[in-house]
Amino acid sequence: MDAASSVVVDADVARSEEELVERWLDQLNTLLGSEDAGSVASLFAPESHWRDLLAFTGSITPCEGAAAIATSLVARQASTQAHGFAIAEGRTPPRRVKRTGLDLIEAIIAFETRVGRGLGVVRLLAADPSKAFQLMTGLHELKGFEERVGQRRPTGEAYSRNFGGMNWKDQRLAAQAYADREPAVLVVGGGQAGLTLAARLGRLGVDTLVVDRHERVGDNWRKRYHSLALHNNTAFNHLPYMPFPPSWPTYLPKDMLADWFEAYAWAMEINFWTATELAGANYDDAARTWTAVVRNAGGAERTLHPRHLVFANGLVGFPHIPELPGLKDFLGDVIHTADFTNGSNWRGKRALVLGTGTSGHDVAQDLHANGCRTTIVQRGETMVISIDPSAKLTYAIYEGIPVEDGDLLVSANTFPVVRKNLQLATARMVAFDKEMIEGLVARGFKWTMGEDGAGHQMMIRRRYGGYYLDAGCAQLIIDGEIGLMQSDRIERFVAQGVLLKDGSVKTVDLVVLATGFVTQQVLVGKLLGEEVASKVGPVWGIGPDGEMNNMWKRTAQEGLWFVGGSFANCRTYSHYVALQIKAIEEDIPLWR
Repeated sequence: MDAASSVVVDADVARSEEELVERWLDQLNTLLGSEDAGSVASLFAPESHWRDLLAFTGSITPCEGAAAIATSLVARQASTQAHGFAIAEGRTPPRRVKRTGLDLIEAIIAFETRVGRGLGVVRLLAADPSKAFQLMTGLHELKGFEERVGQRRPTGEAYSRNFGGMNWKDQRLAAQAYADREPAVLVVGGGQAGLTLAARLGRLGVDTLVVDRHERVGDNWRKRYHSLALHNNTAFNHLPYMPFPPSWPTYLPKDMLADWFEAYAWAMEINFWTATELAGANYDDAARTWTAVVRNAGGAERTLHPRHLVFANGLVGFPHIPELPGLKDFLGDVIHTADFTNGSNWRGKRALVLGTGTSGHDVAQDLHANGCRTTIVQRGETMVISIDPSAKLTYAIYEGIPVEDGDLLVSANTFPVVRKNLQLATARMVAFDKEMIEGLVARGFKWTMGEDGAGHQMMIRRRYGGYYLDAGCAQLIIDGEIGLMQSDRIERFVAQGVLLKDGSVKTVDLVVLATGFVTQQVLVGKLLGEEVASKVGPVWGIGPDGEMNNMWKRTAQEGLWFVGGSFANCRTYSHYVALQIKAIEEDIPLWR
């Protein structure tokens, strides 16, 4: 994404920008009411983009081109009854920025609809402020069902000074037991996706239960390899309602994050069953509920009947263990990165790490740091960039503004805008990292800018892999401290290691499979049946409309939802998923 331009400080210029935005919004208010698509189209540049997050369409819906945008807005206006478009109070003020290489005037806006209140973004062409390049309309809250936070916080009178009755702790234990009721929502997976959605639903009064196969909240991070830390800035990874302490390090180590998850679940009063996994579920169309069987670590089962089933167990399924020629003949140890903890047991040994994604590099570096002679095997092209400064460009839009405003600005982008922004950012990354990239290529590393030259962020969207944010392993490869081998040099595995195509044998004691994970669709088939998996289709990856397949919105299977992604993804889109579920629970049609 483009780096945000500096906030304008000249008062006259700032006032001018505010007036230009107000003028455009006044026109939108007037022309939307007239339901004249031709007039509404005059408000948009020929190349323009609209992204709606529930407000008009009840889903996540992109649209491109002035005529198409106007037609869609007008077609939905009678039902939506959007009005009162204005500059949002208390948010980042209108300012001049450069996005996709264009000079724009950007503003966060507020509006109302028949059922709720909205927040969005408009970006006007600086050269012609009568035309919008982008518009985002997002539902922020449902009227009468606002989040119970701030001045709307619960009174606590149900347990405060409740002499002779149940206190808060008693009520929390009873709530988590589900002895006398069914959860409205069953969330499978207690990482950042499950926790953020449960927190959002809790603030809306939707009864939600999270189940996770690990023994403690946060174990999905706590149990990962010893040296793991986040590769992006703590400032952009906050969870809803409860930001990280300002004294915490720039890149969070896994155990700090894991313990924070545990504290977050407690503070957000999330009903959470640990050491419990989904064994299977099927949907009753007549009752509009799931029959879901969950199983705890001791083997005991419980049948639940939620109206909504949410997969929040990551964007992938279980580890992918490929069938490699001769691997069964190898006498050493074979583990997947999902099971790797640290390299201390391999000091003085020799290891082969298959895969050059983030986990492959991190594991190779950990093994090397523990005195293990390590070679990393590359199977396909990989993008390697520095964490600082290159990867930081991804979050440049957040610089100098509140995270909540940054989330809105990012969520305004449709696929063509995202791709252009990422292409520009990737070109800057390549310039920053020129020396490192040349060093890797000289060692024989197959480096790539990714599809369309759009870099690692587009790789994440398309296949959630194929890149590495460098935490030091790149230089170790360049210096020959960690060996590099291309997979096409390997004939097959043998008892002592790998037989190479030149006839030599590379002896190793350990093979680490950094080979990724099966798709979420495979896991859905296993737990819900192949019919449901086929009905839903791919989960994650870019769909025909440029949005992520089946993510954060209603799917073809009634009552089935998928959430996941980065901390920013989870923080942003948990809000919109929670609103969709709340609207269904209260029988509020978001669009008729």
